[in-house]
Amino acid sequence: MVDLELKDRDRFADLKSPYRIWVIAAIHGTRAPLISIHQAVAARFQVGDRIVYLGNFLGYGKEIIEVVNEILQFRLAVMAVPGVIASDLVYLRGCQEEMWQKIQQLHFAPNPQAVLEWMARQGAAATLAAYGGSYDEAVAAARDGAVTLSRWTARLRGQLRLHPGHESLLTVLRRAAFVLPADPSPDADPTGLLMVSAGLDRRRALGAQGDSFWWAADRFDELTSPYGRFGRIVRGFDPAGNGVRETAVTLTLDGGCGFGGRLVCACLGPTGTVIELLGS
Repeated sequence: MVDLELKDRDRFADLKSPYRIWVIAAIHGTRAPLISIHQAVAARFQVGDRIVYLGNFLGYGKEIIEVVNEILQFRLAVMAVPGVIASDLVYLRGCQEEMWQKIQQLHFAPNPQAVLEWMARQGAAATLAAYGGSYDEAVAAARDGAVTLSRWTARLRGQLRLHPGHESLLTVLRRAAFVLPADPSPDADPTGLLMVSAGLDRRRALGAQGDSFWWAADRFDELTSPYGRFGRIVRGFDPAGNGVRETAVTLTLDGGCGFGGRLVCACLGPTGTVIELLGS
């Protein structure tokens, strides 16, 4: 078994025994390439497949609301296929979704203004604006004190609820998704597949990664051998912007969507073998 305590298991997605997995990289608020990828996946999708979004569908771009709406509409279309169940579609938390959650809890931060400034530099200001907030308003509220800031975050959460389905989607995000090896014996080859948003610290157990999934991207290149039972680790965002690349153990699918590049989607076999690579 994967080293997850019972309390952690709902934070991860066990894909069980998929036929294929369609893995969609960071979108960053850019709708047109997502529509193209969805159309391509819809034309190829079969019952038994899984679809995994690797996080960072918020942030940077100017079409964040439209991107989330497109994700929700595509979910409805896939769920209408006979034989498909809700757990066949998985959404991971990326650093953008993590920051959005922190913005809504900003009144608990010991230094909210500094937190805001840092998150704005990381692309979170675009998500804030998309949901009816503004960076200047947030800074002003932070300066005015905890009570004013608490009222501001409450209004922001109210703005989020004006968009049907958005709050529900953003509360069911997983930290990672995985496929366990077909052979469960301890001495079997590590053929499992692990999917993360941006990073992984090989020194930590899966259940102890914490925010490494979002902020340990610089350690992803340290993965030169299997991580436990996982012989292939896939991520959807590389903040260094080094593009799509594959090693014997890792696969990075970030084509630079949201920064003038393309959105990448990979069709993977259960062990992480690349069957098809789509880009738009």
